[in-house]
Amino acid sequence: MDLSLPQLIAVYAIPVIFAITLHEAAHGFVAARLGDRTAQLQGRVTLNPLRHIDPVGTLLVPVLILLASRVLGGGMLFGWAKPVPIVASNLRSPRRDMGIVAAAGPLANLAMALGWGLALKLMTMFGSDGEFLPRMAIAGIFVNLALAVLNLVPVPPLDGGRIVNSLLPARLAVGFSRLEPYGLLILLGLLATGVLGFVVAPLVDVGVGVIAALFSLSD
Repeated sequence: MDLSLPQLIAVYAIPVIFAITLHEAAHGFVAARLGDRTAQLQGRVTLNPLRHIDPVGTLLVPVLILLASRVLGGGMLFGWAKPVPIVASNLRSPRRDMGIVAAAGPLANLAMALGWGLALKLMTMFGSDGEFLPRMAIAGIFVNLALAVLNLVPVPPLDGGRIVNSLLPARLAVGFSRLEPYGLLILLGLLATGVLGFVVAPLVDVGVGVIAALFSLSD
């Protein structure tokens, strides 16, 4: 059954909001464990979406993408929350720990994708009234896998860029970090040329296949 735009928004709303929220909260949580309590002191290590929501990145952009996908077809759903403040100098080992903090966000999304997969499995085992909750679980799997893979693209200021920066020798890391002001332009270029979709979509499909196999989910 095809969903209307309001139904589609209802299905994706909770997965998108919590995927982005927990992604940011994970950054702050790990940073606090590694010595920087800035995000924690600002109340950002919380599962309350209101502390993380960015009106544009968390609400407007995903809705516009869903609308465009209804009109044009396709589309890669993504968004962002208010960035969690991290003061690298407070970390015990700033370069190494920034990489760990960066990795926490995508790992949280991968954990959530598995959680939605388990929820979908339980729905298939014990039944679910209607299609709304199963569709939401499927959306949760795709949204979290897409955010995890997208954020691991090695372009600063994405998490993947920060991870690469933490692994490079100091001299190369300095040069690599100079790309950060141009990161958005690089991403837009990759998106416009189809390179981003070419890289992200197959990896998301692999993740979906792994979760389907892990929980014995049928198509």
